[in-house]
Amino acid sequence: MAEIHRCGWSVSDPIYIEYHDKEWGVPLHDDVKLFEFLVLEGAQAGLSWLTVLKKREGYRKAFSGFDPEKVARFTEKKIERLLQDASIIRNNLKVRSAVTNAKAYLKVQEEFGSFDKYIWQFTDGRVIHNTWKSLKEVPARTKESDTMSKDLIGRGFKFVGSTIMYAHMQATGIVNDHIVECFRHKELKKS
Repeated sequence: MAEIHRCGWSVSDPIYIEYHDKEWGVPLHDDVKLFEFLVLEGAQAGLSWLTVLKKREGYRKAFSGFDPEKVARFTEKKIERLLQDASIIRNNLKVRSAVTNAKAYLKVQEEFGSFDKYIWQFTDGRVIHNTWKSLKEVPARTKESDTMSKDLIGRGFKFVGSTIMYAHMQATGIVNDHIVECFRHKELKKS
């Protein structure tokens, strides 16, 4: 039986393996899922992605299934309850940024017709397929993530620095950063 090669970051935990094999790098064009990743990537700042993945179900419940219309209407009372909810990362700035971002998200949807159309414009609607041979080659940010970050900040978004947005691009398949030896690299390049 042939050994399956995965990106090195994904093999330390079953949650990582599942996420790597089924989600990471798969091109997303669903506005609710794109909002989910925007919230989760912001929550991850300064923490490990594994920490966020372990709290993902808690986030889904706490943030109304990542419905941006509902999150945009969160009151101060609701935010205070969220800050007591151990099923999410209870960081005041991160929780409040999710509400701020939901409001900005809705404005982007209104202007562009969908967040999908907006976010994919930074790569002309195409996946960037990289050919990294090792994780050491993978950048933390790119000119595309710099441009995306600057535009989002200009629209009032929070926790959307270039490094966070590059992670968002990786997670949502705007870039294929699976190393070439990884079985997912080829699979995603075909799709």
